Amino acid sequence: KPSTPTEPEKPSFPFKDVTTDHPFYEDIKYVYEKGLMQGVSEDIFQSATTTTRGMIATILYRMEGEPAVKNASSFRDVADGMYYSNAVAWAAANGIMGGYGDGQFGPDDPITREQMAAILWRYAQYKGYDVSVIEDSISDFNDVSAISDYAVPAMQWVCSEGIMSGKPGKILDPTGTAKRSEIAAMLMRFLENVK
Repeated sequence: KPSTPTEPEKPSFPFKDVTTDHPFYEDIKYVYEKGLMQGVSEDIFQSATTTTRGMIATILYRMEGEPAVKNASSFRDVADGMYYSNAVAWAAANGIMGGYGDGQFGPDDPITREQMAAILWRYAQYKGYDVSVIEDSISDFNDVSAISDYAVPAMQWVCSEGIMSGKPGKILDPTGTAKRSEIAAMLMRFLENVK
């Protein structure tokens, strides 16, 4: 529908490295306009670089409206006052993201595709969404055996919901790192399709 003068103005899209012919242009524009992802600088998005676990916690925390956090996280490697401190505490307290079992969270570690699947799957449960899977959506991929046991149900769900798709060669690349452009695409598909 035509816009009216009363509608709030959307932020202009500032990234010089994401032009309209970029394969992830719509996804990146979507998450930027929703305030979920920013650039690495004012006008550079760097779509091909990896995304860290601290960044993912922060994005989900923004999606949730940055609720108040009662206690700091107990992770030894998450100091107070970091950009992700409250987000990690919130994600851990709500069972959306955990650590490595040794008191470490790994906020600066690149997120893998299967970790991202598991995080979105747990976030969907936190939101009370239906995460049941009606049909097998991953057995046709050539590297299905590479999925970690903990991530199998989550990978089934994200693939059946169309949140994650495979890569050329019929692979899921579960332990490969998720690029910023891929994260943008997964977030847009999650927000647009999962209820």
